[in-house]
Amino acid sequence: MNRFLILAAVLFISFSSNIFSQITDYELGTKTGFRYNSQSGYFDLSDPDAVNIKVAVWGFVRYPGRYLVPTYTSLLDLLSYAGGPSNDSHLDDLRLYRNKEDGSQEMFVFNFNDLLWESKLDSKKRPVPFIEAGDILVVPGSPRYYARDVVSMWATILSALVSIGILILNLVRN
Repeated sequence: MNRFLILAAVLFISFSSNIFSQITDYELGTKTGFRYNSQSGYFDLSDPDAVNIKVAVWGFVRYPGRYLVPTYTSLLDLLSYAGGPSNDSHLDDLRLYRNKEDGSQEMFVFNFNDLLWESKLDSKKRPVPFIEAGDILVVPGSPRYYARDVVSMWATILSALVSIGILILNLVRN
């Protein structure tokens, strides 16, 4: 009878943990031994003594992906964790998307262009928001075309035209 009760308790605990578990953007502490996964876009930068949140960084940064960071992380910290903006990023249009509890979404737009390129800050008072659970930071940008890209594009077009010309000549001869 004791074995049956122990087996029933183990089965109940295992099934109830699967049924009642929820996916959340909050975590307490950190998992031991797991800090960084280079195969995917998931980065664990959590603090073992703090509450940690899951956020995402998309766009023109060095390491876009999903991040597990402490709750005291600011927007600039998150941008630094993502490896910083790339050369093609538009820092005058950083966007932070936040889901509200009622299901609606908010978008905050920030201009941090003067932090990197200007000798003075535009405003003395700049609110740098702290990140909340589930936030998405988007760093927009546009790719630049270099001379090798232009040469490659024209070489591709030229080779296609030469191939079509050779095909037409072969069809006309026969």
